[in-house]
Amino acid sequence: MSGYAAPLEDIRFALEHIGGLGDLAALEPFKHAEPDLVSAVLDEGARFVQDLIAPLNRSGDVEGSTLVDGQVHTPSGFKEAYKAYVNAGWGGIDAPAEWGGHGMPRVVGVAFEEIFTSANLAFSNCPLLTAGGVNALTAHGTTEQQDRYLPKLITGEWSAAMNLTEPHAGSDVGALSMRAVPANDGTYRLTGTKIFITYGDHDMAANVVHLVLARVTGSPSGTRGISMFVVPKYLPDDNDEPGVANDVKVVSLEHKLGIKASPTCVMAFGEDSGGAVGFLLGGLNQGMRNMFTMMNTARISVAIQGMAVAERAYQQAAAFARERRQGRAVGAAETSPIVDHPDVRRMLLTMRSNTEAMRALLYRAAMHQDLAEHAGADRERRWHSNCLALLTPVVKTWCTDLGVEVASVGIQVHGGMGYIEETGAAQHWRDARITPIYEGTNGIQSIDLVMRKVPIDGGRFVTGYIESLRSPVAHLREIGWERAADSLSEALRALSDATSYLLSEADDPNQRLAGASPYCTMFGIVAGGAMMAEAAVAAHRTYESSKQVTSRFYLEQILPTAGGLLPAIKAGAADLFALDAASL
Repeated sequence: MSGYAAPLEDIRFALEHIGGLGDLAALEPFKHAEPDLVSAVLDEGARFVQDLIAPLNRSGDVEGSTLVDGQVHTPSGFKEAYKAYVNAGWGGIDAPAEWGGHGMPRVVGVAFEEIFTSANLAFSNCPLLTAGGVNALTAHGTTEQQDRYLPKLITGEWSAAMNLTEPHAGSDVGALSMRAVPANDGTYRLTGTKIFITYGDHDMAANVVHLVLARVTGSPSGTRGISMFVVPKYLPDDNDEPGVANDVKVVSLEHKLGIKASPTCVMAFGEDSGGAVGFLLGGLNQGMRNMFTMMNTARISVAIQGMAVAERAYQQAAAFARERRQGRAVGAAETSPIVDHPDVRRMLLTMRSNTEAMRALLYRAAMHQDLAEHAGADRERRWHSNCLALLTPVVKTWCTDLGVEVASVGIQVHGGMGYIEETGAAQHWRDARITPIYEGTNGIQSIDLVMRKVPIDGGRFVTGYIESLRSPVAHLREIGWERAADSLSEALRALSDATSYLLSEADDPNQRLAGASPYCTMFGIVAGGAMMAEAAVAAHRTYESSKQVTSRFYLEQILPTAGGLLPAIKAGAADLFALDAASL
């Protein structure tokens, strides 16, 4: 099993040419984010994860987390590595400086998150959830709540967990039954059970701050009556240190296909003393607003997981292909390394170019997030905010589906050895398989795209966004890449056609919903293609030969598949409902 080496040159290229780091560093809030400083930070971060975090990926999968006497124990080495992570200050890369973060642009945070996640996806889940909690408290917390929780969450001394799902409700958050009863001291008492709570308990941080959705007695039914509460594992004392234990406990850990080192908890609130103490966050019946603040952060992070595990799977497959000898390549006099066979080359280039396309679109989405908050003009901020809103369900869906696919191809490169656990190739696929499911299944993301994001401003915004992706076509022609330019032009034409069709079906939701998933996939492939076109032009200008190869391969051999999704998008719902449920 090969180790992990952070692809720093690829990351720097994406930051400079796709993520707009130079332009962001010119903005007042990011004056300190000079490219040389960012490069040095990434170098040090790469050394940290390669030395301490990546080696725990395989051992953590084998050992897994365990529940002993009501306490979750993470695998050997995790606790010590997490302590080193906290001491080094890696948790605050793009967190607000006001509460102890480094205040870097989000795109720099995404770059470090990629490295960290590729090294060990299961380990990275803990900071991922904590970042969502930081965003929710930053956006919706009172000054007292922010001062109490944010400094320790940003450092990682304390972690956060999102408590949304319940056994009977699944993704239907409005059906939750968790109850919150007002107490006489301004707090609430929560009772109920939550499932699928990632890092709901563990032994790495001194406290776990649960952000819990519940319904206050007398609130409206459905999503309109949901509130969010801060429910710490240990109630902070007068010095904001962990005090007495709250009425929160782990009932069990789930036995999962992958990410076995990441504890997925069933949490019980209020079983011992009649209610866990909770503090209202952001106002009564405002829970859904708060939830989406967390979820949108998490969805981008899960998209990063898809890309990051693809990078790890590619690195291992490429290393294996260079070492494994089998058969004779054309013209060879002796047994050849399998990397010399055309079909293996095709698999490796498919893995690599898809991974680079995912990275490019994710870094561009992060740039939109930075500019949505810090661009100078209101109109510009609105444009970037809408771009981020549009791309969030796209990258979550496309990158996670593709991460699974790339990891599967990695197994194929290994042949029979890939199916053997000891090689480690199968772990990447097992770990990746959860990413299209959690933080909102990809089907739900596709629904969000076609029912909420595409109709923004009557469809005029998405139409304008697609039009903005056309500029690389002319640039490709300027450098003589006619086939690539034709491919991108045709793909954008197909995406525009699909978009027009969906907008025309506003009166029949099932028609839209029937094409939602293939449309979301098409959008990712095409938007990724536009990013790869930008990368191709930059690579041509800077003489980056490998980037030119991967960009051309994507534009000429992968991007054309997008058009093949158009019939499924426009087919409508008739065939989907032609059989009754019993016949399916």
